[in-house]
Amino acid sequence: MTQPKTRAVRSMTGQGHSSDQGELGSLNVEVRTVNNRGFKCLMRLSDSLSQLESKIEALSRSLIHRGTVHLNVTWQQPPGTNIPSIDSEVVRAYVEQLQQVCTGTSNTQTTIDLSALMTLPGVIVSSREDACDDAPLWEFVSGAIVKAIDNLNEMRCAEGMRMAESLTSDCEGVARRLRLIEELAPRAVDSYRARLQGKIQRVLEEHSLEVKTADLLREVQIYSDRIDISEEITRLSSHLAMFTDVLAGNSGERPEPTGRKLDFIIQEMFRETNTIGSKASDAEISAHVVDIKCAIERMRELVQNLE
Repeated sequence: MTQPKTRAVRSMTGQGHSSDQGELGSLNVEVRTVNNRGFKCLMRLSDSLSQLESKIEALSRSLIHRGTVHLNVTWQQPPGTNIPSIDSEVVRAYVEQLQQVCTGTSNTQTTIDLSALMTLPGVIVSSREDACDDAPLWEFVSGAIVKAIDNLNEMRCAEGMRMAESLTSDCEGVARRLRLIEELAPRAVDSYRARLQGKIQRVLEEHSLEVKTADLLREVQIYSDRIDISEEITRLSSHLAMFTDVLAGNSGERPEPTGRKLDFIIQEMFRETNTIGSKASDAEISAHVVDIKCAIERMRELVQNLE
């Protein structure tokens, strides 16, 4: 049984189909997935496959990690398989009882109508189907399901590649804005320090107060350090690099699923961006922060559609 193809990023939406025929009959499988925070499998199976429901769900869960899965499996057995059978032991018991009744009456020429016996309880029985969870049937069913999920993943991978291209473009845009912020950050700190020192000096002059220059500079430096965004820039750069690695499947882990991890990284990126925006007192930096937030929000919407 072949395993479906995998890639670093896959969409959670798609559909796949497969059909197979063999000695056990014909099998038709349709699978469709839509977004969901976790895994949920909704199945519609032929009655003769009901005993395989737990195995089918386990197989689907092992191949599809996130999303709501709508799985339809239809099995048609070979002609003649489901023809009802006659229980000869029951018929023989009915005949013996009827013969005993005839022997006890004066009418010994009574003919037993076999066609009438067919309507009596227990004579006609449904054919006992072979065990639905035996190895040949499970191999037949599981093979068709894997083929359908393989086709599903082809569609989801194609859509995932397009989404990855958009995410990569936004990452590059965020990185460019962040480099500009990094260049502006020292200027913003120096400007803030100069404005703060000037305001303090004016207040001191208005009230004819004197403060040692060293003490004044120390206090100014303390307040200036509060708007230093160098740490936030470093962390946001790190998150961007991690996001890119996970998106490309270079995180050193199994390349799927990536959606949850990317979603977490997005949250951290947004948190650092908010901090930069709240601490920075520069108009240009604030403008870049707004652009970064817009890009991150677009990325968040796409990531929530990834497996």
